[in-house]
Amino acid sequence: MIRTVSWKNNAVVLIDQNALPLTLRYVACHSYQEVISAIKDLTVRGAPAIGVAAALASALGAAALPVLPPDTFRREFYKICAEIAQARPTARNLFWALERMKKCLDDALKTGRKNPVHRLTMEAKRICAEDIAVNRRMGKNGSALIADGDNILTHCNAGALATAGYGTALGVLRAARDQGKALHVYVDETRPVLQGARLTAWELKKEKIPATLITDSMAGFLMQQGRIDKIIVGADRIAANGDAANKIGTYALAVLAAAHKIPFYIAAPLSTIDVSLKAGDAIPIEERPAGEVTHFRNVQTAPNGVKVYNPAFDITPARYISAIITEKGILKKPYRQSIRTLMKVSLR
Repeated sequence: MIRTVSWKNNAVVLIDQNALPLTLRYVACHSYQEVISAIKDLTVRGAPAIGVAAALASALGAAALPVLPPDTFRREFYKICAEIAQARPTARNLFWALERMKKCLDDALKTGRKNPVHRLTMEAKRICAEDIAVNRRMGKNGSALIADGDNILTHCNAGALATAGYGTALGVLRAARDQGKALHVYVDETRPVLQGARLTAWELKKEKIPATLITDSMAGFLMQQGRIDKIIVGADRIAANGDAANKIGTYALAVLAAAHKIPFYIAAPLSTIDVSLKAGDAIPIEERPAGEVTHFRNVQTAPNGVKVYNPAFDITPARYISAIITEKGILKKPYRQSIRTLMKVSLR
């Protein structure tokens, strides 16, 4: 199994996703600052994987702190978490993981634990292990929506590389395949940094799931030809009403899917849902460096001085989403009600 993020020998070990698909290379981060850099430069990416990396990074930061009085330790740890939180603004899992780590520390200090670093490290490892278990349950739930012989379109990378090791949207396809269902996957290349071409295609080939790579602009034509049965993608943040942020280009696919009466599914863990935001227009959208559009692998593809707009994500309104697949079940419309009900149950 692909292990995207792990803890080994007191370091955070990451698959270097910038090296794929040509080289499978691992990098070891020995400080939380190195993990922050890895998140920013897309060495590790995908909302669940970013969340796991953030949790492990905070544990690294805690381990580097000197022996301090409890209140001072808490203050310094919170500063570390605040720094990690600045790495990328859209992925809800990043903030969810840090909130959980801060709660872990507060609980440890309240009970008078003398070694909060150990507790924090164990909690970060637990978040990593839980991510894989959650994605497996999500995959099993979502597989019920996949029929034998389906041709499925996906966008960006929502596989093992976007999580600690199993996948959200691709986890659903893995589960369906393991049930004996024959599948074929169309993979959008996903401009501007080609996460579909470089990462999803690599994963599907490794899993021996039949796949065909297409450019992003071909998707509508394939739908018109009747060659797409379903679309399934991941998400970086989902608002309380079901609006979802995902890799730029997702919204266009959802609109096309509605025009061609094709089911459009999102697979995401409950940790991606942000009930504090009423609707998608409140989700912060990260704008990435212009060089991702003007260059590829250090090769310039645009004229000098051209203006660039490079939002990393767009928002798909809930009305275009056929269902949201989670580890606790499949959410249906109206999403505000189904999300509220499921989140309450999960907190009991």
